[in-house]
Amino acid sequence: MLSKLDLELDLYKAYSGQEALLWLRRTRFDIVLSDIAMPEMDGLALMNVIRSDWPQCKMIFLTGYSHFETVYQAVQWPGIRYLLKSEGYNKLIETVGLVVSEIQEELRTAALLQSSKASQNAFDTLATGNYVRHLLFEGGADETMTDNFNRLRIEFEPRAPVLIALGSLSAAEAHRYYADRQETALRVKILSDTYLDEKSRCLGVIDRYGDLIWLVQPPDPCQDNRFERLSTFLEGTFELIQEACRQSLGIQLSVTLAKEPTDWKQLPTAYDKLRERQHLRAGDGTTMVQSVLLNGEGTAAQVRLRFPKEKTETLAAHLEGGRREDFLGLFNELTQSATEGGWTSAYATELYYSIALILLSYSNRWGEREKLPMSAGGLMQLDGYHSWKERYSVLRGLAEDLFELRRDGEHNRAVTAIDKISAYIDEHIAEDLSLVRLADEIHFNPSYLSRLFKQERGIKLSEYIEDVRFARAKELLLHTDMKIAEIGASVGYEAPHSFTRVFKKWTGISPHEFREQAGKRREV
Repeated sequence: MLSKLDLELDLYKAYSGQEALLWLRRTRFDIVLSDIAMPEMDGLALMNVIRSDWPQCKMIFLTGYSHFETVYQAVQWPGIRYLLKSEGYNKLIETVGLVVSEIQEELRTAALLQSSKASQNAFDTLATGNYVRHLLFEGGADETMTDNFNRLRIEFEPRAPVLIALGSLSAAEAHRYYADRQETALRVKILSDTYLDEKSRCLGVIDRYGDLIWLVQPPDPCQDNRFERLSTFLEGTFELIQEACRQSLGIQLSVTLAKEPTDWKQLPTAYDKLRERQHLRAGDGTTMVQSVLLNGEGTAAQVRLRFPKEKTETLAAHLEGGRREDFLGLFNELTQSATEGGWTSAYATELYYSIALILLSYSNRWGEREKLPMSAGGLMQLDGYHSWKERYSVLRGLAEDLFELRRDGEHNRAVTAIDKISAYIDEHIAEDLSLVRLADEIHFNPSYLSRLFKQERGIKLSEYIEDVRFARAKELLLHTDMKIAEIGASVGYEAPHSFTRVFKKWTGISPHEFREQAGKRREV
């Protein structure tokens, strides 16, 4: 019934409160429909766990249980609704629709920032940001950390490890200027605080590229298994932050998250690995939450480079971030005076070589040099061109080639990822093929995998799985003597009646009738 609604819903079922907890520990859920009277764990106990682990989750209690005190307890919490089963499916559908609208409205209003809070955060971010950048880029973790944390009011435990996440911003309207991008990043930082502060110790700072870095610890970082639960919470919550950024700020946010905590002294290496993985993403990655296993990634390439001028550093950041329009806008701004003769030859030469080195360094580090039409030697030979306009035109053309290669690479990696998922489905058709399980296989967040699959294959992932199961079931019915129940189990349906029901939906007839008709056709 719910799958027929005109809503983008990923649906999961659980036969008890305990089974529901297994799902809730794997990923974020926006809405939970639950009975109240259940064995092992009743609905109110489940509600308490959900409110503790996923405070943004909405609950709809659907039950025939009408004891006044129980109902009263349930409806006292915000985000809780109560329906009697006797109210029927139409009422339930209406309620689910209202809850979805409520979630969307909350995402839109979450980014309404008070100017006073923004000003205070700007000052705090400046002070703490400089220190965190010292830890990240200069390896500044030492015996003075505890004192520095206290003086800067950083509420972290320096003796415990920390989770690190990297957020890359892509605005609907390109920000050409450094200050604009910094202001946008600050607004995203303030918005994210409203989601992350409730369940964690969190510190967001802006790095040299205008992107965001989050350092996160659980409220009690010394307690066992807290980081594992925190990692799951962050993956789900960053999806909410992404949607709030899109709806409230017109900004797309891509997040790369370390799967396990790292020591403070290892922050520079962890940051390098996140930025490297952020670059080597599948698809355009604009709404992606990607997890990285730091201990399994090997030695990361050193992607942090220093450039002689602030604006050329920003230019490099745009190239690293794949922001083509930002890059070309700033490129035109930088080169206009030189091409019009407003600069001396010395300054024009310095600018040329600064930009040329950015392009050459990028192409070397990401293995693109062999794919470009120009050699490094040709790029560095100024005498081969007749004017500054021609020289800068060559650089611009090379930059556009790099952006095109990057786009093709992102697409190719997306195709590879989807091919891997398709092969996994074919080989494990009898096993758990939930969106969460498949996303775990390639370390994507579930919603991004769902969108990427539909983008690449043109159908929903759930429809593809059904098609594979149907094809395999038909093949087994036609060419084997296996029992109907055995065939159903071999394509992922444990209950024979479930297989029969779905097969009838596919063909209009039962599996037994299908096999009989196929046999008659062969006899004729």
